[in-house]
Amino acid sequence: MGEEEKADRDRMIDFRAQFLAKEAGITEAQARELIDLIGTDRASLLREARLLKARLKPPDA
Repeated sequence: MGEEEKADRDRMIDFRAQFLAKEAGITEAQARELIDLIGTDRASLLREARLLKARLKPPDA
């Protein structure tokens, strides 16, 4: 992979992580970890991010 391709991929991952964090209510670090685990498929990422958010949400008192 050339330097330009790597830079393009990094920008795409940055954009996807920001979108995912905002859309699903998780941190960008969590979003990046999901991207590393799952890849960049938007639907899969959203599904898993929402599940993660639900798992991390404290139970109502």
